[in-house]
Amino acid sequence: MPGRGRSSFTKRQKEHTRQQKQRDKAERRIQRKDEPGGTTGDSSELDLDELQRHAAEQAALFQMGDDDSNISSIPREREPEKTEP
Repeated sequence: MPGRGRSSFTKRQKEHTRQQKQRDKAERRIQRKDEPGGTTGDSSELDLDELQRHAAEQAALFQMGDDDSNISSIPREREPEKTEP
């Protein structure tokens, strides 16, 4: 008997890579648990700053925001007066 065949070798290799992936995944989970909470807050603050900047740009495009105090000076369309029959 010359030994085990090629299929046994490939099965062992697949099992080895599967176990290695499981170890890597477990290690990543542990690293995420150990990370301080401040790292996620920084990215959300950046997102908030970006959203505020974008909102300011949009308001400037439509001339909204600071100019709301002058809205009463815009002429309004008059409604026709009702006459009684």
